[in-house]
Amino acid sequence: MAEKLKITLVKSPIGAVPKQRATVEALGLKKMHKTVELPDNNAVRGMIQSVRHLVKVEEI
Repeated sequence: MAEKLKITLVKSPIGAVPKQRATVEALGLKKMHKTVELPDNNAVRGMIQSVRHLVKVEEI
C-alpha cells in the first residue's frame, strides 16, 4: 500500500444513487476534476470501491 492516495472526480455524481453522491462528498470532492489527497487505509479504499466509476485514483 502507498502512503497516500490522490483521488480525482472525473464523472459527475448527479445521476448516481444518493448513497454514492454522499460518498463522493465525504471523500471531499465537491466539483468536477478536483483532486484530494487522503491517507491509504481500509476506510478510504472502501469508499473508493463504492464510487470507482466516478473517480480516478493514483498512489503517491
